[in-house]
Amino acid sequence: MSSPAPPAIGTAHHRRLRAVWHSAGWPYQDLLEVELLTAGLLQRQQDAQGRDTVRVTDAGLQLLHQTLLKNRAARDEHEQLVAQVARAMQRAGRVVWRGLSLRARVGGEAGIDGEAEPSWAIAMPDVYSIRHTTVEDYVEPVAHEIKVRRADLLADLRRPAKGEAYRWLSGECWYVLRAGIARPEEIPPVYGVLVAEADGGLDVARPAPRRPMRLPFMVWMALARATPEPVDDDAQPGLGAVPDAPG
Repeated sequence: MSSPAPPAIGTAHHRRLRAVWHSAGWPYQDLLEVELLTAGLLQRQQDAQGRDTVRVTDAGLQLLHQTLLKNRAARDEHEQLVAQVARAMQRAGRVVWRGLSLRARVGGEAGIDGEAEPSWAIAMPDVYSIRHTTVEDYVEPVAHEIKVRRADLLADLRRPAKGEAYRWLSGECWYVLRAGIARPEEIPPVYGVLVAEADGGLDVARPAPRRPMRLPFMVWMALARATPEPVDDDAQPGLGAVPDAPG
């Protein structure tokens, strides 16, 4: 009789390994722990008082280290792409913020019979920008959300309130995707899609729907308290230059 196949190790197993590594090793005694023990990533042992505990094995530590390197690489790639999009918006003559936390309204309109009362959420677009103008009607706020991993993108798309908050804050919303993680048609049509190619280019796979809007006063106040992204010399458009950045 052949031995059973080892269990597939997924995200939940990685989280449990990290939890055990940070804890005193008290066992959960559930099926997830059984799979980690069977895979050789955890090991049962007894403490000085004879109580059962578990510890992360050398194989488990190696898996945690590989996961750390993978996540660190993804964060670095994400930040590089965020910086690239920010520079593209600056070349287009826009004022840019990274890492903003803005209150946004989601849900139905207040005071309309038959619709749910609105609620408030914190929106944190990767890149948020407005036109450099003194005319309020020409501000044209734009939000860019950057994704370099497919799992992160799919998790985002399962949270429609997040996208609704972005649309409340901006007249255009874009997803910027690392090439190969998704097809443009997988992204809801309310978003534009930019594809970050391996050669460093940003290709417009689908333009973002544009709608006129005025920024709510609370957003103006949040922008006034925040610090815009510093403009480097390479992002400064020359006199008479026509910005070539999308969005």
